[in-house]
Amino acid sequence: MRTVKELLQRKGYEIHAVSLDATVFDALTLMAAKNVGALLVLDGQTLVGVISERDYARKVILHGKSSKETPVREIMTSRVVHVNPETPVEACMALMTDKHVRHLPVMDDGALIGVISIGDVVNAIISNQQFAIDQLKAFHEYDPRDR
Repeated sequence: MRTVKELLQRKGYEIHAVSLDATVFDALTLMAAKNVGALLVLDGQTLVGVISERDYARKVILHGKSSKETPVREIMTSRVVHVNPETPVEACMALMTDKHVRHLPVMDDGALIGVISIGDVVNAIISNQQFAIDQLKAFHEYDPRDR
C-alpha cells in the first residue's frame, strides 16, 4: 500500500460521524459502540470538525462540564487536517506526527470518502517494509545456477 486510496480499498470506506448538535455523551456512546477513538463531525454532508476522546478529557471533564448537556460543537476540533486518496502513506505518517493528530479524513474533490487512523498508517508502513524485506531476501537467496 503506497497511497491512501490503496489503504482505503483494503480497510474500507466506513465513516463514523455525528452532527454538530449531538451531545458529547451521544458521541462517546457511538465511539464505544464502534470501538473508535474519534468521530467526524458533519453539518449536513460537510465536514466541520473531529471529536476525539482527547477532546472529551481535556474540554469536558477538566472543565467540569456535563457530557449529557454539552453539544459536540463546543468541544470539537474545527481545524481539520485531511488528505486526498493519492497522498502517500508515508506522508500521512509525517503529517499526523507534525500536527499531533491520530485520525485523518480523506477528501476527494471536496467530498468526504473515508477516514484513516494512525493504526491504519502504521500497519500499512509495516506491511510495505515487510514486503521489501521479503523481496530483498528472495533476491539475496537467488542463485542463477538454479535455472
